[in-house]
Amino acid sequence: MHRFIGFALCFASAVAGAQEFPKLKPGLWEMSTTTTRQDGGATKTISMCLDSSVQQEMFRVSTGMMAGMCSKHDLKVSANRVTSVASCEMAGSRIDARSVMTLTGDTAYRTETHATFDPPFMGAKESTTRLEGRHIGACKPGQKPGDMIMPGGQTVNVRQFMGHKG
Repeated sequence: MHRFIGFALCFASAVAGAQEFPKLKPGLWEMSTTTTRQDGGATKTISMCLDSSVQQEMFRVSTGMMAGMCSKHDLKVSANRVTSVASCEMAGSRIDARSVMTLTGDTAYRTETHATFDPPFMGAKESTTRLEGRHIGACKPGQKPGDMIMPGGQTVNVRQFMGHKG
């Protein structure tokens, strides 16, 4: 659940408030998330079957999370780059974050977010998260939109985390 919240906040901080969220090419995406904190860091890679309905639902849920948690959210859109500055509250910690999302057409993106936490969140005073995604082809046979293959190999559907019924 914490990974989904982190992913949603990175995604939302880069696109919330935009006239339209970036539309990514439907199909199978590989997404690598690297988080660096003062106590070390880790990279996690997942693959996800994505279609326009999942994109819209993720955008709706993530912007809703931002609205409920953030007192400030400034956004600047320039060509293929979206820059965001946000101040949010989560689990008793104030999070000040700056995020830059750079898109390469509809087949790749890179988002880098630097955040500071006061008081420290889960032991961290600050962190830098890089989220890189690239389209790798068609979804695998039997995959449903929203299916994510996690680092351990299990499949979960992102809609479960968003409270989707059905």
